[in-house]
Amino acid sequence: MIRHRLHLHALLALAAAALLALAGCGGGDDDNGGGGSSTTSANTDVSGNVSVVGIWTGDEQKSFQAVIDRFNETYPNVRVKYTSAGDNVPTVVGTAVEGGNPPDIATIAQPGLIREFQQKGAAKPIEYARPTLEENYPPDFVKLGTIDGKLYSFVFKGANKSTVWYNVSAFRNAGVDAPATWDDFLADGRTLKASGVPAYAIGGSDGWPLTDLFENIYLRQAGPEKYDQLSRHEIKWTDPSVREALRTMAQVLSDTSNLAGRAAATQTEFTKSVEDVFQDPPRAAQVIEGDFVPGVVSSKTKLRAGTGYDVFPFPSLGDGGENVVVGGGDSITVFTDTPAVRAFVRFLATPEAAQAWAERGGFSSPNRGVDDSAYPDDITRTVATAIANADTFRFDMSDLAPAAFGGTPGQGEWKILQDFASNPSDVNGTATKLEAAAARAYGQG
Repeated sequence: MIRHRLHLHALLALAAAALLALAGCGGGDDDNGGGGSSTTSANTDVSGNVSVVGIWTGDEQKSFQAVIDRFNETYPNVRVKYTSAGDNVPTVVGTAVEGGNPPDIATIAQPGLIREFQQKGAAKPIEYARPTLEENYPPDFVKLGTIDGKLYSFVFKGANKSTVWYNVSAFRNAGVDAPATWDDFLADGRTLKASGVPAYAIGGSDGWPLTDLFENIYLRQAGPEKYDQLSRHEIKWTDPSVREALRTMAQVLSDTSNLAGRAAATQTEFTKSVEDVFQDPPRAAQVIEGDFVPGVVSSKTKLRAGTGYDVFPFPSLGDGGENVVVGGGDSITVFTDTPAVRAFVRFLATPEAAQAWAERGGFSSPNRGVDDSAYPDDITRTVATAIANADTFRFDMSDLAPAAFGGTPGQGEWKILQDFASNPSDVNGTATKLEAAAARAYGQG
């Protein structure tokens, strides 16, 4: 499933159905025994029910069930029931919280929403999972889930958005290799164009691929401290660092004759941008997006990983560009506190839980304890382990922002960057518009 932005309209029928499901599997617990990390022997002291609501459907839901099954090998008396709400997790969980009947656990993709639940007193701290997390997770991930000094969530299923997917034959025919730096990336783009294949496919008509491009550039150029400040609107979008990132972004967007079959990036949908690269012969050489790219057209392409298409990390920029990842993920967020819930949450923080899904594919984990060999192929292994091994990881900035600025079609950052893609020379005007929209969304204008 693609992880980008969730646009949530109240679907009352779905919410009602989910609430009924939750009511039938609430977090009651009939034992006060302590939980703990999974062990090789069964723990029958903990029992009860745990309800989980999440975004995962289809194969992802089956894979999460495999995680639950692995947990039950150690905790056979804890019944975990998973209910999928798809992209409507925030609506369904928000309605359940307001109605006083939340699930025990939810998987939530937006840290801003988790903070809202924490401020309402609905989300419960999970300090009991901190030792396991600090042992297995990079510090940036522990920091991401910490609010007011207490741990409230952690990313279980991650997404690496610092990847560039390319058509192997296009690169081979042009005589170029995967670039390491931004200058090499641009030079390769010119060579690819000369070989007869446009270098870039960008799904700008969806808006969010443009925010992802900006964030990857900004983190590498401005550094993590500035990234954090901008994500909290502690510095303005008219800051020189923003203008510099926009000028760098324009080096690709202004090369309109090198975009796949379009006069501007805003005329290509994300799915179409992937299809342009994942075909033979290709209509574009590469697409700049996250590790979910192969799944978008897996049923439509005959290209095979490694021989037909491949991946390289987003090129480095400036002094802080090495081993840097922008990403997203589905975070475990807790609304009740029982021994059964604690046992399951502690388990989800272990390498064993992540490995149960990693072995099945379609999964990236920030958990450093997962053996690299658990991932089923070289490409999955490359993008997944990059998250856990990154020196610097930052969550998608637009998912950290208020939705009115960072995640709504036709307004805020999406619309302004789409306008910029159509007119990449307007750096100053774009920065001014971004600041005005951010000030309104953050309640400062």
